[in-house]
Amino acid sequence: MRKSVLLTGLGTLLATCLSTAAVAEPVDEDLVIDGEIAIITKTAAPEGHPFDELLSGWLYRTPETRALEADSFQNPGMLAVELGEEIWNTVEGSEGKSCATCHGDASESMKGIGARFPKWDADSGRPINVELQINECRTERMGAEPYKFDKGGQKPLTAFIKHQSLGLPVSLDLSEGDMQSWWERGEEMYYRRTGQLNLSCASCHELNNGLYIRADHLSQGQANGFPTYRLKQAALVSLHNRFRGCIRDTRAEYPAAFSDDLMALEVYVTWRATGLSVETPAVRQ
Repeated sequence: MRKSVLLTGLGTLLATCLSTAAVAEPVDEDLVIDGEIAIITKTAAPEGHPFDELLSGWLYRTPETRALEADSFQNPGMLAVELGEEIWNTVEGSEGKSCATCHGDASESMKGIGARFPKWDADSGRPINVELQINECRTERMGAEPYKFDKGGQKPLTAFIKHQSLGLPVSLDLSEGDMQSWWERGEEMYYRRTGQLNLSCASCHELNNGLYIRADHLSQGQANGFPTYRLKQAALVSLHNRFRGCIRDTRAEYPAAFSDDLMALEVYVTWRATGLSVETPAVRQ
């Protein structure tokens, strides 16, 4: 159910600036990667969604940025995907195994997997994302150390796995375990105003969607392209890194990566992209 976002104090000032900012419509173009893989960048929203139509962040970007994602040879994020493939086939740990030892050809075994995470993990009693699933496999099956957040091979391997679902629609199963209550917790976080600027995720990506804040065109904030290559940082950026960056920008203390709060937010934000194609690695400004 859509909630109103009331902004006070500094948040009100920022909202006033946004409301008087330049308005630019997302482009009406099709994304076909390498001329072969059609990407769903527009789709009807699921029941209960605050938007009627879901739009990929790709539609809000400049022509140059859109062109980078449409060509795998030019997409700088593909370097991380290639590194992830090397990691997939590298033996590590006391058990003498690689990812490929158990899962074989990722193009077959991982197809569709990234489109369905986060998933319910009965052992831990909480949702887990691809990154946490990788760590679980490393510790329990490979006898290897878990990756620290955004360190080692975590981002490239996550990008490689999710890239195997390129073009497939995002689809979460909220009937698994207690996923629905985590969705509700994530929804509350999405609309919760934080920090000295008194802003929420919805302040930018819902209330002021389609406006410019400085040189940045505010999209719907969809998560279907993560890990994403951000030109601003000249690096691949994970979803929890982006969450923490946005919370930091409200001048609030941000939660730890993979904390309950951010896992709940990932469940909810991923659901908000239901039906849009996986674009990993997307290219954004």
